[in-house]
Amino acid sequence: MTFSRNPFCTFFLFALLFFSLTVILKKWHFGLQENKPFGDAACPDGLTPERDRLLQQLKERQQELELLDITFDNIQSSEGFRDLHLSTNHSVNYINAKTDIGCEELSGMKAVDFLGSGYTKTVLKAELPQGLFVALKSVNHQGTDMRLCMDEFQDSQGCHELVSFKLRKEIVLLQRLQHPNIVELKGQCQDSALVGGITAVLEQGMPLQMIQLLQSPWEERFRVCLGLVRLLQYLTHSPLGSVALLDFQPRQFVMVSGELKLTDLDDASIQEPACQEDSDCLLQFPLRNFTLRCSPSRICEGLNEMRNLYNAYRYFLTYLLPHQSPPLLKPLIHQIMNSTGDLKQSINETLAAFEEVLHTYKSGLHLENLPPSITRDYAVLKGVRSGGNMEYRCRLSYNQQGCVLSVHSASEAVLICNSHPQCTSFSLSSERTWTGRLLASFRSGFSHLVPDVNSAVYMRRVKASGAVL
Repeated sequence: MTFSRNPFCTFFLFALLFFSLTVILKKWHFGLQENKPFGDAACPDGLTPERDRLLQQLKERQQELELLDITFDNIQSSEGFRDLHLSTNHSVNYINAKTDIGCEELSGMKAVDFLGSGYTKTVLKAELPQGLFVALKSVNHQGTDMRLCMDEFQDSQGCHELVSFKLRKEIVLLQRLQHPNIVELKGQCQDSALVGGITAVLEQGMPLQMIQLLQSPWEERFRVCLGLVRLLQYLTHSPLGSVALLDFQPRQFVMVSGELKLTDLDDASIQEPACQEDSDCLLQFPLRNFTLRCSPSRICEGLNEMRNLYNAYRYFLTYLLPHQSPPLLKPLIHQIMNSTGDLKQSINETLAAFEEVLHTYKSGLHLENLPPSITRDYAVLKGVRSGGNMEYRCRLSYNQQGCVLSVHSASEAVLICNSHPQCTSFSLSSERTWTGRLLASFRSGFSHLVPDVNSAVYMRRVKASGAVL
């Protein structure tokens, strides 16, 4: 099915559709909707009502991409852009991402695994000729969006273009928004013969598994929450303005080397809702609602920020942050949970609270009241490690076959060993976690010692009666 039998009419419609910058930008959206015909006057004998609606939606998607470019160019040229760049916690280059991988590099790729698919996109794991593993994101031709479009318009070419706009938008956003907690865009290709249309080449991550995260050490769960809050602070003050994640779900994120990274951006919004009164600035969630103030400029300022923050609270912080947190950090954690759950603080204040927890945890300030004598009941053997170990398991261990926990110092390790009835010794090595804390291995016994300059063994002293102190 073609758009028109009249070549001039087809050219006119596409020129109007893709290159006109003079039309007034309308409120854009993500779903399908009815609109007033715009093409009948220009080509009255070539349009059906269905085709007219399809062309109108294609035009709106193109305007959405143009809005991203216009917004970015305006902000980048403004005086405040340099201040914004300097104020972010993670300095990045906001100019278009350098993408080295193109169609030529993908010609020799080897598909390794199917990573998943959604309404719009399919994701494959691929190995490039140079041995680099990447994620390839392309249009899902069997997905819900394509099926709904075909049911309504019966136009495979037009529906492919319409559905492709979500992926095109995501590529543009990944070029504009660069942050350690957003997946890196490594390249792109638009070649129907090679990749079946447009394909984004992304750094490869693992799908986020909440059940697995719940079973991981608190330090790793805190890392995920901290990365998420840092990301939301960046999105609030991004080069495109305040960005809302309208489809905020754990499935929109992946894990890359222990870091949480946002991978789906096609449902992001860079516009705050317009309003006439405060009641227009309503945030609705399943269990509670919030109302923000309508600003003098008739915009719900801060609504995107608060939407993101409360979604972070209900999807991530509630499950990951308080559970098995260090007892001496619980007051700080409790304050964070209260303030985010009631939206009492901004994202900047929330991030400051997280950074305080990180600093306290890394520096060991929460352990400053431990008496120096706490280690006196342990004999220290430096330059050795234990062999023939008798392991026991403990909750939230780094090693599921034993009990390996992170500690700030030997004193904290003693505190933990004293609280475990099975523990008779522990060892410290040079291995550290992402915070710089030591990894301590706790055990109920061992048979012999092995020389190791990077290790020390701490053994509970035994009373004359034979009881462990």
